Amino acid sequence: MAIGKFAIKETKTGVKFNLKASNGEIILSSQVYKSDKSCLNGIQSVIKNAPIAAVEIQTEENYKVEKCPKFEVYEDNAGETRFRLKARNGQIIGVSEGYKALKSATNGIESVIKNAQGEQIVREEK
Repeated sequence: MAIGKFAIKETKTGVKFNLKASNGEIILSSQVYKSDKSCLNGIQSVIKNAPIAAVEIQTEENYKVEKCPKFEVYEDNAGETRFRLKARNGQIIGVSEGYKALKSATNGIESVIKNAQGEQIVREEK
């Protein structure tokens, strides 16, 4: 079975990673880090936190606030559903693309959990 991978990419201001599913789709994107070491720490944080993270669906009324680590599902300014993975300390490790439906976002979370276990790290060209 093919598994996902973390793709590290240089940006104008630093380095970031994307977690890609086995089909090449980006399912989680990081912030831009100043160094490779910080970026690799971010990847390790996804590997460690994703499998144990609770899911907090903030689009539901009176949703239950979960402790970190957690996936927060929310509606963005464009009205799309997104999720972000937060570490134990509350820092955002990565964010998803926008989805039209809640079910698609929760499927995305399942995909992050599954694909983060691959731990394969590759470097991509600009």
